[in-house]
Amino acid sequence: MTELLRHPNVMKQLQKEVREIAGEKSVIKEKDLEKMHYLKAVIKETLRLHPPAPLLVPRESAQDVEVMGYNIAAGTRVFVNVWTIGRDPMSWEQPEEFIPERFLNSSIDFKGHDFQLIPFGSGRRGCPGILFATTINELFLANLVHKFDWTLPGGAKENDIDISESIGLTIHRKFPLIAIANKCSS
Repeated sequence: MTELLRHPNVMKQLQKEVREIAGEKSVIKEKDLEKMHYLKAVIKETLRLHPPAPLLVPRESAQDVEVMGYNIAAGTRVFVNVWTIGRDPMSWEQPEEFIPERFLNSSIDFKGHDFQLIPFGSGRRGCPGILFATTINELFLANLVHKFDWTLPGGAKENDIDISESIGLTIHRKFPLIAIANKCSS
């Protein structure tokens, strides 16, 4: 929601898609999500910039291996920094910018097949709750933008939002987001 409030053009595009597909429904259902491509792009872009955890569960190298010129000895504990991968300029144009459109007409997903976007890990040890987590987030966000227009309190502007993060086991906002929901006029 922070990124949507910081990027009103993205919020408007998302609301347009959700409202056109959902129409006058009181609640958006899972089957409605299949048509919401921009919503899925917004979720992917959010997970790219703000993964749930900065590091994947540590792994241990089973054998000596060389990766990109680095020798990793057997028994070495390896940490994968998902936060850095999501901001890698070798993988992403304008990596620090919130641009959901980069995922439209793209086959990149976060299920572990595309290593430039692995907020839930990959392979046998990837998060078993990927589908559940993403579906819940898609439903939650779609329902939030369907019936409400969102503003910042006190006439604050998008650049006034402090986007500092606190890092621990998970990454979360350092300061809570305060937003005002107004019933949409259309």
